[in-house]
Amino acid sequence: MKITKAAVNVCSPGRNFVTFKLETDEGLYGLGDGTLNGRELAVVSYLTEHVIPCLIGRDPFQTEDIWQYLYRGAYWRRGPVTMSAIGAVDMALWDIKGKALNTPVYNLLGGKSRNGVLVYAHANGADIEETIDAVGRKIGLGYLAVRAQSGIPGLDSTYGVAKGNKPYEPAERGLPSESLWSTEKYLRSVPDLFERLRKQFGEDVHLLHDCHHRLTPIEAARMGKELESHHLFWMEDPVPAELQEGFKVIRQHTTTPIATGEVFNTIWDAQELLREQWIDYIRMTVTHAGGLTALKKIADFAALFHVRTGCHGATDLSPVSMAAALHFGMAIHNFGIQEHMPHNAETDSVFPHGYAFEEGYMYPGDTPGLGVEIDEKLAATYPYQRAYLPINRKLDGTLFDW
Repeated sequence: MKITKAAVNVCSPGRNFVTFKLETDEGLYGLGDGTLNGRELAVVSYLTEHVIPCLIGRDPFQTEDIWQYLYRGAYWRRGPVTMSAIGAVDMALWDIKGKALNTPVYNLLGGKSRNGVLVYAHANGADIEETIDAVGRKIGLGYLAVRAQSGIPGLDSTYGVAKGNKPYEPAERGLPSESLWSTEKYLRSVPDLFERLRKQFGEDVHLLHDCHHRLTPIEAARMGKELESHHLFWMEDPVPAELQEGFKVIRQHTTTPIATGEVFNTIWDAQELLREQWIDYIRMTVTHAGGLTALKKIADFAALFHVRTGCHGATDLSPVSMAAALHFGMAIHNFGIQEHMPHNAETDSVFPHGYAFEEGYMYPGDTPGLGVEIDEKLAATYPYQRAYLPINRKLDGTLFDW
């Protein structure tokens, strides 16, 4: 079997997605997700100008060799654009391999390690009362784990809180919007939120929270300590992770579990965090970590240090990536939880898929390969639209982490 053709599809059924399609001389094809939120066209250029010419004529079963060729052969390694492109190719290769062998991809990764993939939902509100109601609705839908975010008194908007009645989706058409931030107001409000949630729903539901890189290590340590009595499943992205050693300070002061890594690209972004056991969950994605070939190795390394996975699964990745994450989560031993933000109806129509949600768990299905297709004619009716994540500033105007 040989690779004969490759192409990139960019569509925007509510948001932008970069889909890589790899075709073979035996009529089989595979799909991969190369979406990089706000920088989609950079990945498209990398794939079309630099990657596709190197793939024609290769054996698609050689997933390891092709991965090493694209990573080591480029000389200029790492970075979100490069790794998202490699991730798209790698997913497509595994999809082809599963179809050729007539088996779902999880069987190629070791087979089922569990019956279903535990997922968590997002619940948010303009204030604590609205967030309590939103968490209750998610529990009513069958979720066993819910990430809770609430508006902050004194701030007009904040990360994780929807505008109007729309589902929370931060990517906005046009140039980036700006919002204002106060760490002090945030630190005062979050413990109150989780005190109310535990009082309302008890201890059985798993509760999670995302700080979104907005704290210093000592501020994160303070918040983690104040949240200990509420037994969070995790506190996500408490600080920017460029300084891995910053997590050491947090770990010294709190037993609240810590998750991070959705913006990581390689094992080197997380090596010290894992080896020193400064985190409890690694959140790298199949797309941005360079595909299943790389993420499986990262998970195996994490397992040595009692770190479990909690892969990013927001709607800034397509159903192709979600399917790959579910196959991955079904197979690996040290799986922890999978983020689940349902895509809109338009996206689901463009990307028909076999995975499903039921009673707190998701199931990748038994379709050979990844189990996702793309309706290219329908996709063409949703052309690319420029969109960016918001920009965040402190109350005094200083540019801050969003």
